[in-house]
Amino acid sequence: MKPGDTAPDFALPDQKGEVRRLSELLADGPVALFFYPAAFTPGCTKEACYFRDLASDFATAGVQRIGISRDDVTKQSDWTDKHSLDYPLLADVDGAVAEAYGVRRSRLFGAIGMPTKRTTFAIRADGTVADVIASEVNMNVHADRALKALG
Repeated sequence: MKPGDTAPDFALPDQKGEVRRLSELLADGPVALFFYPAAFTPGCTKEACYFRDLASDFATAGVQRIGISRDDVTKQSDWTDKHSLDYPLLADVDGAVAEAYGVRRSRLFGAIGMPTKRTTFAIRADGTVADVIASEVNMNVHADRALKALG
C-alpha cells in the first residue's frame, strides 16, 4: 500500500473483545493504524508507549490511535494493563488484515516471533492513506510521522 490508496476495511476484536471496524472508526476521524510484531517485546513496548505518551497531541489533532498485531485478545489485554495503554489494540490472530495491508511476513519470520512488519498507516477520515511509515529500528518515527500526516 502507498499514499493515495484506499485502506482495506476490516473488523477485529480489541483487547476487551469488542469488535472494531475501520469504517466505523473513520466516521469519528482519521486513524493512525500501527502494525507491530508482538506484544511484550522491547521494541513494540517502546512504540506502543510512545503512542500512549502522545495522547494529548493525537487528541488535539483529532486522530485516533489503533494498534494491531497477531496477538490474541488476552495477550493484548494483559499488555494494555501492564503499560496503561489508552487506545484499542486489535487481535489479527490469523494475519488476514496484515495480509490485506501487505505487512504479513513469511512463516519463517513468524516462527521467530516477527509475524508482522512494523508499519504504520496514516489514514484520512475518507479512508485514503496519507502516509505509510515503515521502520523496524526507529520506534518513535511511527507516531511522529502519523501526526504530521494527519494533524
